[in-house]
Amino acid sequence: MREDTRTRIQEIALRLFTEQGYEATSLREIAEELGVTKAALYYHFKTKDDIVASLVDMRLAELGELLAWLRSRPKTPETRRELVERYAAQVRETRHLGIERFMQRNQTALRDHPTLIKIRDRMMELTTEMSPPGATPAERISHSLALFAMHAGKWLMKDDELSEEEIHKACLEVAARLLEP
Repeated sequence: MREDTRTRIQEIALRLFTEQGYEATSLREIAEELGVTKAALYYHFKTKDDIVASLVDMRLAELGELLAWLRSRPKTPETRRELVERYAAQVRETRHLGIERFMQRNQTALRDHPTLIKIRDRMMELTTEMSPPGATPAERISHSLALFAMHAGKWLMKDDELSEEEIHKACLEVAARLLEP
């Protein structure tokens, strides 16, 4: 039951942070939406930062698994393609989409948030590990951009122009081109 409540708090907070903004959402509002007292909410999370940290920790764990997988493989074009496919599968998950939307809409408030700095650092590790030793700067940048293509398509394409599936396929196609020698 404790995990169910934590998950529900995360879901509600994520929605409110995205809709109203991180700074404009109070713990009281989250508690009211959940239908619990503020004291009950405090049992799980003392601050809004604690909620954000818990959401980011899930993403950090996913990125850590990808990084461990990547480090266990040879730095070949096939490995890079599979990494992009694995990464693409992660960013399509509903939970990830919600966290991404939240971070995108609250960039100013969260710019220097310690947990988000951890995500940036983990992404830098992942992109650094993608390229073999001796890769040119252009190759390293191209390999890194292949991962970011999975986000850019969603930001650049309007929802009413293409379906989610069409955007996803286009992002994968662009990523594949970026991985070519």
